Amino acid sequence: MTLSRFAVFLVLAGLAALTVAGRGFAQEPAETAAAAATTAAASVTLVDGVPTTSTPLRSLRAFDDKIVALMKRENIPGGALAIVENGRLIYARGYGYADRDKKIPVQPTSLFRLASVSKPITAVAVMRLVQDARHHLDLNTKVFPLLGLKPFRKPDEQAPVDARLNDITVRHLLEHSAGWDRDKSGDIMFKHFQVAQDMKIASPPDHASLIRWALGQPLDFDPGTRHAYSNFGYCVLGRVIEKATGLPYETYVQKHVLAPMGITRMQVGKGRQSERANDEVCYYDRENRTARSVFTGEGDVPLPYAFASPQTMDAHGGWIASVVDMARFAAYLDGARSSSFLRPESLTDMYARPPAPLGRDPDGSLSAAYYALGWMVRPVGSDGKANYWHGGGMPGTSTILVRLAGGRSWVLLLNQRTDSNIDTLLHQAAAEVTRWPKHNLFRQYP
Repeated sequence: MTLSRFAVFLVLAGLAALTVAGRGFAQEPAETAAAAATTAAASVTLVDGVPTTSTPLRSLRAFDDKIVALMKRENIPGGALAIVENGRLIYARGYGYADRDKKIPVQPTSLFRLASVSKPITAVAVMRLVQDARHHLDLNTKVFPLLGLKPFRKPDEQAPVDARLNDITVRHLLEHSAGWDRDKSGDIMFKHFQVAQDMKIASPPDHASLIRWALGQPLDFDPGTRHAYSNFGYCVLGRVIEKATGLPYETYVQKHVLAPMGITRMQVGKGRQSERANDEVCYYDRENRTARSVFTGEGDVPLPYAFASPQTMDAHGGWIASVVDMARFAAYLDGARSSSFLRPESLTDMYARPPAPLGRDPDGSLSAAYYALGWMVRPVGSDGKANYWHGGGMPGTSTILVRLAGGRSWVLLLNQRTDSNIDTLLHQAAAEVTRWPKHNLFRQYP
């Protein structure tokens, strides 16, 4: 029986399998191999009236309580959490509904849009290429001479193409210092209607069209001189990967980054609700708003399916994954499940503070946290250790992946956007834990 069919069975049976005694938490010392052997769909419990899936553990109930409280307060239909301790998956939970109308519960294996948590995946793929000399790519490679795309110019445009575009490097794209400032000139990735109109093509434009259109616009600042978060920069990195490898971006990442980590179900999502992948959740807007579809001729649709196409967003925000997938990703990067996926020098480069003036406060002093190459980084202590994280958000989605210096990681994925600080919420839950489980659930999940 598939997970979806199992969930429907529960609904038809009146959720008879729900256990509410003792709030459904496993009692000490049940957090042993016996508890770890429970499969994803074998246990459905209620936490404050919200259905949850997989085995709950009393020692980690603070996570359940805080996530459920957030979901109830903001009417968030569903979410999922995974926690890793020194390479072991110690907790994987689904909360609420993957499909609210059909009352299908979220499973730990349910697929969610990652939004900008896609950026660390792209960064790792780039660093993998950089350390492989066969691809002749390094952090100082100038990207637009490499791509060889011709700038798009409207017939009446007379200004010359911005010469600074040819100075943009792979490093600039990774650290968001390439010269585009969405607060000043807008986010190119969401100018699909303007690009389509100017180029007389259907929406959404493909990657090459977006880049050619952008090459016809002036930069907002000199490359490398300041940080300005840029989705478009990571779109360009996806094309750099394709140029260097001769493979589609998604194919390269799946075969050469995810598969070696044992991750087989991650994929770039699709934009239409009817095109959801198997086991992918539905996405919701708290106010049930609609908007004009990004797809030409489709009219108004629910907001989470209107604003952009994940296939266009691929390298900066298009991946879908389960929390277990992202737990594996974190564990492999930390080198706790095997030898590290990246060599030490590649990890050093990926996490290093960027050259000044980036990574500094306005007075020129080192900032407590900074954006490196695809990751936010906060150094802790004096031994070179740091916390690494990335968050994401878009209509229908809020996400965060955190990797702590002490070897603990967690990922939370939600199928509705929240303005609450979910990073703080998870740290608060962790502060209440007095005993962390010793088992490993990775072998139980595909």
